[in-house]
Amino acid sequence: MNLTEFNQSDRCEHFSCPERSVSPAVYILLYVCSAAVVLLTVCGNMLVIISVFHFKQLHTPTNMLVLSLAVSDFLIGALVMPPVLIWTIEACWIFDTGYCICLMITSFILATLSIYNVALISVDRYLALSNPFLYTNTISRRTMCIVICSNWCVCLVYNTALYYFNGSFASSVMCPGECAVILDEVLFVIDFAVSFIFPLSVIIILYTLVFFIAKKHATAIRELNNHTRPKTQKITSQSMKSERKAAKVLGILVSVFLVCLLPYFIYSVLGDVIELQTESFQKVVILIYLNSTINPVIYALFYPWFRRCIKLTITFQIFQSDSALINVLS
Repeated sequence: MNLTEFNQSDRCEHFSCPERSVSPAVYILLYVCSAAVVLLTVCGNMLVIISVFHFKQLHTPTNMLVLSLAVSDFLIGALVMPPVLIWTIEACWIFDTGYCICLMITSFILATLSIYNVALISVDRYLALSNPFLYTNTISRRTMCIVICSNWCVCLVYNTALYYFNGSFASSVMCPGECAVILDEVLFVIDFAVSFIFPLSVIIILYTLVFFIAKKHATAIRELNNHTRPKTQKITSQSMKSERKAAKVLGILVSVFLVCLLPYFIYSVLGDVIELQTESFQKVVILIYLNSTINPVIYALFYPWFRRCIKLTITFQIFQSDSALINVLS
């Protein structure tokens, strides 16, 4: 994000880290709360990863996308959130420039991965609801794994190339005590379109279509329930209900993601209009990262299978023989 319009050397001459004005008790509380958030993010997403990896019933194409999202969220919690939260509490970047550059690149790669994972979830739900028979016959776990691996590779190559063509990293970093890589205007517009406008458009459009398809399915299910029907129709009704439930839960996940992303989106659009403050920018970025903390909570609240998996994991029952075959969906 282009956070400055004036000469960097002039800015740095007038920049100094603000003194911490909070009491020692509040200071300690902030660190305790930050550690709790990081721990919840890391452990929550690790439980999702273990659940989908271990239990064979969960080896579905949709859950492969949930796994990919959980991995990116886990990496955000483990690699990105700790230094960003320290930076926010200290009101100054206390690490060196090299670490700042690594952090910025890592955070942009993982943020891009997260938004494209959510976009792929939207595509998956749309295909599953719009044409369930075609989806079942064409979208396998292998196909989804290829899509996910391609997504990770493309995001990695794209972000690496973006900052390579941006020129010297050292000259792109702001004053000592601040941490932000500045893109030139052309690359910023390209990145904004690729990383936000396009995937956000896909998410919003497809989930709008999913909403209307789900309503149509609900009407069809009611009509089926009003008549005596053969076994095949009962199976169809159950399948439609299952797909609608999955779409509903993942719709909540997508909606929360959009709410967390919206302030950053507005900030980016109005960056040249309003005066950007580092402190405000930090809060907007942290809100995006907190989405990685919220996602496992959504699974725990709305997925009974995830709650069963948590119980089996924390009681070490997953180490028993044939535990991967346990029915966690019933």
